Amino acid sequence: MNQELIKDGDLLIAKIIKNQEWPKNLQFYSEDKDFLQVATWNYNTGKHLKAHGHKICQRISNRTNEILFIKSGRVKAYFYSEEDELITEKELNKGDIAIIYAGGHAYDILENKTQVLEIKNGPYLGLEKDKKIIEK
Repeated sequence: MNQELIKDGDLLIAKIIKNQEWPKNLQFYSEDKDFLQVATWNYNTGKHLKAHGHKICQRISNRTNEILFIKSGRVKAYFYSEEDELITEKELNKGDIAIIYAGGHAYDILENKTQVLEIKNGPYLGLEKDKKIIEK
């Protein structure tokens, strides 16, 4: 599995999963404790996944996590520490996945018609409660 960890000391800021042939079967990229559970599927015809639902149960989520899937184009991603200091910048290309756990982030679109799927945990509580703008 071709993934890169971005850390600030012991704090995991993000995981970058580069475009690759996905591993066979079910592959999780997250830990059970993570607010978002991220996995890829790679099955052949005839595989049946049993019908299931998810029980209602209380979960406590104290931060927003974000996942980006680069469908097409290129994005430069900037990753910041919890203290708003730039840690690193990474180019994300078609097929790449970024899982953002902590710290801050910014993006530059590098190519016309760049398409990105963004997934976050919710609910969104509004700009005042939910976001902190990093002025650099």
